[in-house]
Amino acid sequence: MTKILTVKELQQKIALAEAAKASAALKAHEAAEAEKRELLDRMTQPSGLSDDEIVEKASVIVNRAVENGLTSVQVYRFPHTLCTDNGRAINQAEPGWEATLTGIPKEIYEFWKRQLQPRGYHIRYEILDYPGGMLGDVGVTLSWG
Repeated sequence: MTKILTVKELQQKIALAEAAKASAALKAHEAAEAEKRELLDRMTQPSGLSDDEIVEKASVIVNRAVENGLTSVQVYRFPHTLCTDNGRAINQAEPGWEATLTGIPKEIYEFWKRQLQPRGYHIRYEILDYPGGMLGDVGVTLSWG
């Protein structure tokens, strides 16, 4: 015979189900945060790629853009927190903004300066979004037109 639960038993069952959902959501959030931290850590370190390897990757990106009739392409996007001033100098287009770059964004700029600028390419670092009115991600655009 099936037993009808009391209201108190139902409330306990609901509370346990809600606690399990909250625990799962917390674990998922913690895993996502750990993944973000790991990604940021990787972005602050040198890529370890040689100029030849970077040229190979860049040529694929540029050639694909050219085939699509484009004269510029976004080659990288990173959080403003990778800049020593959180992106303020880039946002204000201040002279010397490139000195605020760290990690891979700095490596990209230095590669452009060494290899691509002499070939006529231009580079632009700009704030792409303003979540909640605050500086967001920075985009790196390479252009040739």
